[in-house]
Amino acid sequence: MTIEVLNETDVDIDVDLLARQSRFMLDRLRVHPESELSLVLVDTEAMTELHIEWMDEPGPTDVLSFPMDELRPGVEGIDPEPGVLGDIVICPHVAAAQAVTAGHSRDDEIALLLTHGILHLLGYDHAEPAEHDEMFGLQGQLLTAWKHSSEDASASGDQR
Repeated sequence: MTIEVLNETDVDIDVDLLARQSRFMLDRLRVHPESELSLVLVDTEAMTELHIEWMDEPGPTDVLSFPMDELRPGVEGIDPEPGVLGDIVICPHVAAAQAVTAGHSRDDEIALLLTHGILHLLGYDHAEPAEHDEMFGLQGQLLTAWKHSSEDASASGDQR
């Protein structure tokens, strides 16, 4: 799986950890191992420009997803198709502010936003109540599994 993570901000972010999380999530969602994903971390100004251009909404947002090949999660017993998932853009500055409100770390918020962005790339949405429940339920399951996987790796000294 090709996962490219670019940090275009002045914020110190562990891009290797974000790549590992992306790979973990995509494996859990049975995305073809030859698929591609791009993650870009941008500052508030760049995110504001993207938010206006693509969503026609003012100000910065936390995460934007730009799907490419309209891939979907794999289903057991059926081989998934390879392709380009698309791009996820996250603003660490917005994430940091949201983290304070949510009562967790900036890195936890970025992990949540990355998971959210991946789910959007795979066709999940939250416009309708049933969609919201499905997407946020899966998001919670994936984050819990990632947290346990990370804790297990830390306890064993594995850097994954």
